[in-house]
Amino acid sequence: MEQRTAARALRANPTEAEKCLWRAISARKVAGVRFNRQVPIGPFICDFVSRSGGLVIEVDGGQHALAVSDDAARTAFIESQGFRVMRFWNNDILHNTEGVVAEIERVLATLPSPNPSREREGS
Repeated sequence: MEQRTAARALRANPTEAEKCLWRAISARKVAGVRFNRQVPIGPFICDFVSRSGGLVIEVDGGQHALAVSDDAARTAFIESQGFRVMRFWNNDILHNTEGVVAEIERVLATLPSPNPSREREGS
């Protein structure tokens, strides 16, 4: 399946945890940062991506407990593309949404600004 088609299918059938997190972070609700869902980065489709913030958020279900080395390789590749990767378990998102969002806000505050203000010329 072509990546764009796969990403579209994933957007059309989100998990409960993805729906919950999307409600919390969509429409620039977190630090004014825009997120997109199911975004291809290299060979991977990432759950949520803020291009301007340089942040990828991955929502991990139980199958990820068995795929630790695959997830590590995936994270390493995405980080090599200039993104910071955060991973949250479905359970954490569903039962502690506020805590997850607070952690996302904390990390966004530590990332460099995508549009640093220029110093005024001729001062």
